[in-house]
Amino acid sequence: MIKRRQFFWIVLAAVVFAAGLITGCSSGNSATAANANAQPTTVDVTTEAAVIKPIPTYIEATGSLASDAQTDVAPNVSGKIVEVNFDIGTYVNQGDVLVRLDPRDGQIRVDQARAQVEQQRQAVNQANANADQALANLRQTQARLGVRDGEVFQIKDFSQVKTFTAQLELAEKELRRAEKLLESGDISRSIYDQRRSQRDAIIGQLDEARSNAAVAIKAIDTAREAYNVAKAAASTQNAAIATLQAQVAAAEKSVTDTVVRAPISGFVSEKTADVGEYISPNTPNSKLATIVRTSTLRMKIDIPEASVGKVATGQGISLQTSSYPDRSFAGTIVRIAPNVNATARTLTVEAEVQNVDGLLKPGQFATVRITQSKPEPAVVIPARAVKTSGDINSVFVIKEGVAREQFVQLGLLEGDQIQVKSGLIDGDRVAVSNIEQLRDGIMVRQ
Repeated sequence: MIKRRQFFWIVLAAVVFAAGLITGCSSGNSATAANANAQPTTVDVTTEAAVIKPIPTYIEATGSLASDAQTDVAPNVSGKIVEVNFDIGTYVNQGDVLVRLDPRDGQIRVDQARAQVEQQRQAVNQANANADQALANLRQTQARLGVRDGEVFQIKDFSQVKTFTAQLELAEKELRRAEKLLESGDISRSIYDQRRSQRDAIIGQLDEARSNAAVAIKAIDTAREAYNVAKAAASTQNAAIATLQAQVAAAEKSVTDTVVRAPISGFVSEKTADVGEYISPNTPNSKLATIVRTSTLRMKIDIPEASVGKVATGQGISLQTSSYPDRSFAGTIVRIAPNVNATARTLTVEAEVQNVDGLLKPGQFATVRITQSKPEPAVVIPARAVKTSGDINSVFVIKEGVAREQFVQLGLLEGDQIQVKSGLIDGDRVAVSNIEQLRDGIMVRQ
């Protein structure tokens, strides 16, 4: 029994040993085959040489974009919202209808004001008719007495008064002559008494004529006063109708104001209006929407004090954002602050950037380059030669059929060429095709 067990274990050990030999031989053969197949890989590439070219110099800074105009839209009248024609992100043109309010209350006020105007017109017509009649009466009285408009009429100028005054003067003379003749005995007492009686009769007639003249003057004054009163009443009625017409205009404007229009063209950045809501301009937060104009954006740039003399209005700028790292946007400096910030020692300048395509958004952070007038020489290569991994940029320099990865510091992008601040020298040839297939040390074929 013991011998059988020993034999079993001996056989088992032999089998395991044989299996190990077989496995070892097989692994050795596989490694040999892998080493035999690991031949160097060759990648076909196209190369271009790094060259020195004059490129514009610039001041580099950062800043945030902002819209050049932003407005909150609020109602001018109170009312219930019955229509909303926009939402967040909607582009609206100046004058587009954003919101409609219920116009019925305003229309009722318009109708009432117009009815009052019509009533007042009738009163004005009557007042004008009264003034015309009073003026006609005045003219008739003046014509009857021979008085022209604006002329001052006196009692002595009355025709009857003039006539009797002349007759009285003649009668007085006749009476004085009769007195002398009576004293001399040339006439009788009866003739003298006759002359005296004639004089006294004329005095009575003159007094009556004067009374008539006074009545006529009073008639003219009364007619003139009646005309002035009628004219004043007509003026008052006309003033009243002007007031009522102003009320009509105000009521009509309140109806017009129930249509809320866009004050500027731009995108809606905020919406607070909903159908069915009652709004009033007298309540806080009566804003319906906020419109932002983005066709032109503003960018405030803080320039270091040492570079203050290098910026001026009219200078061009180039800016880039993380949203479009391979694209530059052009702008122009349009405003410069009059003073340097005493704390930060920087000068604030403001540039305008055209944004017709709407790619840039207010609030975006951007890197800005302010181009200087004097260009400087720099090493440039095609931008497609750059391999970017996170914040690391590199190129593959081709020497003697081998690609060597070289880390580089990049500068200004001009079209399809990019500046290399460090890592390359003039004449270095870099791969510009099949970059994704290259690695450091790999063989290439040009």
